Amino acid sequence: MTKAMYRLLVGIFAVPLVWANPIPAEDSEYLMPNSTGFRLQHGFETILVQPFGYDGFRVRAWPYRPPTGNEISFIYDPPLEGFENGKAHVMDFDIASNGNRTVAIRNGRIIVRTSGWGGNLGGYRLAFYRVEENGSETLLTNEYAPLKSINPRYYRWPGPGSEFSAEFSFSSTPDEQIYGTGTQQDHMVNKKGSVIDLINFNTHIPTPVFMSNKGYGFIWNMASEGRMEFGTLRNKFTADIATVVDYVIFAARPGDYDTLQQRLSALTGRAPPPPQFALGFIQSKLRYENQTEVELLARNFYYNEIPVSLIVIDYQSWAHQGDWQLDPRLWPDVESMTEKVKNLTGAEMMASLWPSVADNSENYLELIANGFLSATRSGPGTTDSWNGSYIRNIDSTNPAARQFLWRTLKRNYYEKGIRNFWIDQADGGALGEAYENNGQSSYIESIPFTLPNALYAVGTQLGAGKLYPWAHQQAIEEGFRNITETKMGTQCKQISLSRSGYIGSQRFCSMIWSGDTTSVWETLAVQVASGLSAAATGWGWWTMDAGGFQADPTVPWSANIDTPEYRELYVRWFQWATFLPFMRTHGSRACNTQNAYTCGNEPWSYGKENTPIIISYIKLRYQLQPYLQAIFDVFHKTGRSIMRPLYMDFERTDPHIAEMTRRNTNTTTQQYMFGPKLLVTPITTPNVTEWSVYLPQTATTGTKPWTYWWTNETYAGGQNVTVHTPIEHIPLFYLGRREDIISGDIF
Repeated sequence: MTKAMYRLLVGIFAVPLVWANPIPAEDSEYLMPNSTGFRLQHGFETILVQPFGYDGFRVRAWPYRPPTGNEISFIYDPPLEGFENGKAHVMDFDIASNGNRTVAIRNGRIIVRTSGWGGNLGGYRLAFYRVEENGSETLLTNEYAPLKSINPRYYRWPGPGSEFSAEFSFSSTPDEQIYGTGTQQDHMVNKKGSVIDLINFNTHIPTPVFMSNKGYGFIWNMASEGRMEFGTLRNKFTADIATVVDYVIFAARPGDYDTLQQRLSALTGRAPPPPQFALGFIQSKLRYENQTEVELLARNFYYNEIPVSLIVIDYQSWAHQGDWQLDPRLWPDVESMTEKVKNLTGAEMMASLWPSVADNSENYLELIANGFLSATRSGPGTTDSWNGSYIRNIDSTNPAARQFLWRTLKRNYYEKGIRNFWIDQADGGALGEAYENNGQSSYIESIPFTLPNALYAVGTQLGAGKLYPWAHQQAIEEGFRNITETKMGTQCKQISLSRSGYIGSQRFCSMIWSGDTTSVWETLAVQVASGLSAAATGWGWWTMDAGGFQADPTVPWSANIDTPEYRELYVRWFQWATFLPFMRTHGSRACNTQNAYTCGNEPWSYGKENTPIIISYIKLRYQLQPYLQAIFDVFHKTGRSIMRPLYMDFERTDPHIAEMTRRNTNTTTQQYMFGPKLLVTPITTPNVTEWSVYLPQTATTGTKPWTYWWTNETYAGGQNVTVHTPIEHIPLFYLGRREDIISGDIF
């Protein structure tokens, strides 16, 4: 049978053909899509399925009213890679059906097929299959529809308009493992069994993107709040308010997570290369209160000969919420300060930015008059409070509001030498805490009011709130790109730091960090799994607060820099920060001599015995810059993860890794590869001088591929080893030659 005949038959009958001989995997022409898509009319519901990128399908579904084409989307059409050759899919299809026959189309290694109940030949349920090397098919997932159960595509109309809520269910199996979903403080790499609310708030950045150990990835391309549920037999995604349901599924060989990440980043965006200074040490605390303090800080780094690349000014450095400038009473000559910092240390500077605007801000009247502030569905329109003032947030979903914000930042910061921005509190709706009345009073701040259903230019918090943190990152990115005359995806000259994000946030010059964590050992341990979930979601630009952000009120020594207990915790936390995409310290510190706002968080703040240790890790970070540049370059080009959960590299070579990942053991939630060569295991309990590390079995069996960084002793894989870990040493192993790691010659 000729290729032309095959395509003709598929187009006419829309059924898969069984080949006597398997299709050669290397014959890319056979793997091209055999259709532009199909539209299935099912009563009042319409489903549009299109081949999308390599080995993927995009599915959109709606009841009654068709999409307008202006719906919020976080995926590229066309994807960055695929058979599209730069042509957008829009709403194209060449097969129409009303469920009276089976429809099947193929795109590379994935097939979508419709089916019905009872084995009839018609179909209005979707099932997705991977085509194996021998031509056989493996079910990845299908719409979950046991006999007489609730529909897998389920709609409700909770309000007076045409907007609806939707629940879409897909089959799972008890042994399926789910990786990604953004970040949560849950100590889990495998999210099986989780129920995750799609509401962003401090330390919680739920994002409906995951990879399955079955060899597929999934993107719930929705801006609405809702829920993810990963049950024993069913994965369910809920959108609270929608006008269309939109998702993408894509396939790869089981265990080929690099290909899944490449497919994911082709759909949602590739990270640009960061500027070199961002790979160094970032110094911050809560908070540097005035110009004199920052200039003194720079002198101390200079006199102590400690390298630093970025110095950060945190919140409340302004006179009023929404001024978006440093308070001139405390920062009288910003341009002079930035020049002094640069001349002494070579460091860039960053300033904190909140989205909130109080009515006493110098920008309030212009913002409110032009409709640049979010409102609420009811009430006076305020969304939260801070330090006794009710506030509204700037509506960053509005392009004109984003331009206003950037013009203000450019005038007050960028032109004076502060060219990097900290996007704080921008989680959407309110100020990003899990309650309202933030800061009003210790007696009422945690009353469980309903979070405000904010009104934005693009819709409501329920219907579009997940866009808000993404749009706020976009505001800074647009400003960066315009002022530097560079294109999206190219080398970043400046960076932002965001407490929140969403699908495709990696396309911005923006780090995501894990939020305001507590300064205790248990929290340190939780951050590791959080970072690994961020990596599986596609966010390579991830970091956290070394030392934790704030004291745990139940732990007397927590965050107190004058206590030996916290000093030990800080050193261990700081060691780990060396082996993250970005090395950053920050937090509110207590001490025995000063108030909490001025207690130190600098390398020399933790005792004479610990200062040399801290400095040694800062210097090691700079030694590793060629290695860092190499792994960031590959991440930029292919989406290959920087922080690498053990399943990514060893699931196929080590039979124990899959089972340990399934059970979320400490081995798989506390250990990871940093790039292709470094195995990192943070110490997460106090008073230890030895630590057990599991060394995965690599493809080079029968050898001793692992070398302990501190002693050069070599070990075989597939075993637990106990290594000596005095306070100076983090458990760190490497593959290959140390010289290649230091030089960056690793791929």
